[in-house]
Amino acid sequence: MEKLEPGDIPVDTRFITYRHVVDLSHPIHPGIPRWPGDPPVKFTTAATLESEGFRLGSFSMGEHSGTHMNAPISFHARDVGIDAYSPGSLVAPAVVVDVGDRAATDADYCLAVSHLADWEEKWGPVPAGCVVLLATGWSSKWEDPRGYLGYDGRGEMHFPAFGQEAARILLEERGAAGLGIDTHGLDPARDGSSAINKLVLEQPRIALENLANLDQLPAVGCTLAIGILRLKDGSGSPVSVLAFVP
Repeated sequence: MEKLEPGDIPVDTRFITYRHVVDLSHPIHPGIPRWPGDPPVKFTTAATLESEGFRLGSFSMGEHSGTHMNAPISFHARDVGIDAYSPGSLVAPAVVVDVGDRAATDADYCLAVSHLADWEEKWGPVPAGCVVLLATGWSSKWEDPRGYLGYDGRGEMHFPAFGQEAARILLEERGAAGLGIDTHGLDPARDGSSAINKLVLEQPRIALENLANLDQLPAVGCTLAIGILRLKDGSGSPVSVLAFVP
């Protein structure tokens, strides 16, 4: 496949018509679930109404905390940072693959090729240029950080993710613009290789994690608008993701 440059991701939706908008981002606060070793979320008061006559605060957090988007430089040393994505590349149609029933009984469930085939049998082939969102139901655990990360009695994490072969088909054969999920990783928690993130980000595609409210989206038809922080050479960024639902 020809290598894409930032901004070259195909976007079929040039005119957006919608009935309502769904916010796919979690609010940021110090108690959000964090990957082990990631920087804590901190809020600091810099000015108050009582002292300075206005309110001002600062915050710090990891680039890959909260609802966020990863950049190619996260895993590929000579690639681009989050600031290189063009505005057009951050607006894309999306489809939603719901695996909530399987995830409810198997915390380690990974999207299988057979499940993807069943989805396409019902909804048609995944369109080129879209972001494929995996709805696992995991965002309902967000206010319970240990539950969200799926810690077991041995301290190991478990949460649903994309399967590697299904991800490969979506990216290389269907031409998806990227992948997103409502867990802390596109990759399975038990797999430390980050193979799926690396595959997505071999090109400047979309890699979204810790999404919210995917259960409010239709299987097909919505459009995403992704608001990044343009951190110079950033490996990722917290994001505000809006879904326009027809």
